[in-house]
Order: sequence, then C-alpha cells, then structure tokens
Amino acid sequence: MVILVVGGGGREHAIIKALKKNKDIDTIYATPGNGGFEGDAICVNIGAKDIKGIVKFAVEKKVDYVVVAPDDPLVLGLVDKLNQKGIPCFGPNKRAAIIEGSKIFSKNLMKKYGIPTAKYRSFKEEEKAIAYLKKQKMPIVVKADGLALGKGVLICNTLDEAIKAVQSMMEDKIFGESGSRIVIEEFLEGPEVSVLSFTDGNVVIPMVSSMDHKRALDGDQGLNTGGMGTIAPNPYYTKEVAKECMEKIFLPTINAMNKENRTFKGCLYFGLMITKDGPKVIEYNCRFGDPETQVVLPLLESDLFTIMQATTNGTLKDTEVKFKNECACCVIMASKGYPTHYEKGYEITMEDKDGVYVAGAKLENGKLLTNGGRVLGVTATAPTLKEAICKAYKKVEKVHFDNQYYRKDIGQRALKAEEK
Repeated sequence: MVILVVGGGGREHAIIKALKKNKDIDTIYATPGNGGFEGDAICVNIGAKDIKGIVKFAVEKKVDYVVVAPDDPLVLGLVDKLNQKGIPCFGPNKRAAIIEGSKIFSKNLMKKYGIPTAKYRSFKEEEKAIAYLKKQKMPIVVKADGLALGKGVLICNTLDEAIKAVQSMMEDKIFGESGSRIVIEEFLEGPEVSVLSFTDGNVVIPMVSSMDHKRALDGDQGLNTGGMGTIAPNPYYTKEVAKECMEKIFLPTINAMNKENRTFKGCLYFGLMITKDGPKVIEYNCRFGDPETQVVLPLLESDLFTIMQATTNGTLKDTEVKFKNECACCVIMASKGYPTHYEKGYEITMEDKDGVYVAGAKLENGKLLTNGGRVLGVTATAPTLKEAICKAYKKVEKVHFDNQYYRKDIGQRALKAEEK
C-alpha cells in the first residue's frame, strides 16, 4: 500500500508514526512534510494548499489512500478532487469541512438543531458590530469567521479591547479575508475539553479526551498560540459528561450535518466548555487537532489505518477502536518569540527520537535546523498523569537547540483537578 499524508507539522508526524505500525503499508509520502520526518516518510515539496499539485502527484505515484490532515486543503476541497480520480481519503469533503471553514455556518447549525453553544451574533459590517458591542457585558469573545491558524479567537476583557479586536479583523485584516465576517459571542466559563472523534457519517466514536494549553507563557499568560502542550485524558471529562456530550452534542451534530446534505466522514474535533449549565461547544474542527493528536494517537491500541479506512467505507460500527488505559503528556518546544517574531536556523540535536514529533524543522547539509515557531512536541505515556508529565519533561532535557523555550507547567491544572 502507498499512502500519502498531506501536511507538514507535528500532528502529521504523529499520524505517520501511527500509520507505520500497519504492516500492509509499504510507502508513506508527505506533502510537504518537514526535515524531521526523515526515516518515517518520503517528503515531497508540494504545499498542502497546492490542490492540483497534490492530485497530480497522487495519480502519478499510484497512491492507494490519502490522509488529508490540515484544515486548509479540506476546506478547499482536496478530498473531492482526489475522489474524482478514484483515490479514497481520510477527511471530509468540501461541503462537510465548512463546519470548521465558517464559524458562522457552525454557529447557525448549532442554533438550528438545538446543540448547546454560547449565545452569539454574526456581522459583516464593522459599525454594526461595534454598536452591538456597546450594549454587551464584558468579557466577550470575538471570532474571525474563517480559518486563522487557530489564532482567530480573541477574548476581550474590556469594551476598548473588543472594539480593537473587531477593527483589527475587519479593518486591518490581520487574518486576511477570514476576518471579513466575524462572530461575537458570550464569554463562557468553565474547564475546556478537546474531544477528537472518528466518524463515518453514522457512527461517532470519541477518542481519548485531552486538555490543550493555548497561552504562550506559564500560568496561562501571554498570547494565544496554536498550542503549547497537551495532556490526555482530561480529568474534567467524566463518564457523566461524556454521556451528556454523546446525547446532546456528538450524535446531534452528525445527524444535523446529514440533514443538511453535508455528511461528515473523518475526524470531527469537538472543542468543549464544561459550564455550570453543562457542556457546550466552543468550536468544531474538521480534522485532528494539533497538538492534541500528539497525546491521543500514542494511546491508541487499535490500528489507525484500519479505522481510517472504516470512516471512508462506512464500516466504523464493525471496527475496533481501543485506547490504552494510560495517560500522555506532550510539551511543545518552540522558538523564543513565538507566536510573533522569532529567529530560525538553529541546529536541533536529540538523544532519543522516541515520542518526538517534529513540527517546524528543515534538513540542511545533513543537519536538522529550526524552521518554525513550534519546533517539536515531546510526548511521553505512563500509567498516571503525574508520571507522564515527569517523563515528558525528562525527554525535553535531552533535546537541544538555541533560542528554545517551552512552558514548564503543562498538565499542572489537570493534576490539581485530579486531586479534587
């Protein structure tokens, strides 16, 4: 079997390492991949948004199956184009990927089908958005409608902050056309939970829950990032919460998409807030989360490729999806200055590659060099969360590159929750 994984970050590296366990897979290509994938996949310099280039390559190399990991190519319709060539894929088609591609679509979907979420209004005119803000209580949340690398959500504590957020999106175009329409929604309080799920459009099988750490600095301070670390499972996601989510959120979402003629197949990510009124949806993603994947897949006991094929073929109900009864922790090692300005080109050395997922690196003259904000994710698993955290940080000490920084408190909030 020849497999192509579209994407080039830590999430894709984790997917590739999991796929490699399947003995039927002979070759794995990655477009574009990165320098840290060497030995795990053959990297081909085709951008993840180069739809024509990816389809041409997949046809030429007689690729048997394509895993489309990032949001952009899914929203742009890569799955549709590959399917037209008879190539099966893991991931939703363009009509279904809109659940992440437009926050206005997803909010309207939840409202129409009674799926619990924050109260909201959407706007395409700056003046009306600001007039609305002046009548609301703070804090409040301002979201870009389209894709924004996981950074298009701004939590505003004051009216002045909220107005500036609207202006930066709609006037200054900090997220390009993604911010030409916005959503303003009430600020929800409670612990956040990420739940990735496999679905074939009929059956939903949630993966192990996880907790992301979005802020750049310790103590959840600093700017929002794409994620500075994760742990799994999330202690706030109890059996009772899981049952409520399945009944009120997961199945209703899949059913709603079917009714809208937008059947979703692949990985549907539920970003949840456990409020005093029960779990509510903060956001949907149409793919594996990053860095949630780096803690969820190392806990997967069943064969990932078999599960992926089942989502494509509609046979998920007959497929084993089993996770280890263990815990995992991933610490993101980043370039100092991320998520704003940072320097690249520093050599990376590591004493052990096990559990290291490379996100932003390139190979140059045989050396692995930093080439991004989030450079790599270091993951460890163990019987308890405390042990997993400890093991992950010991691994971090064995990875070296100049200009590095990482949070020292990944998982501490979860440990405190476990003690309650």
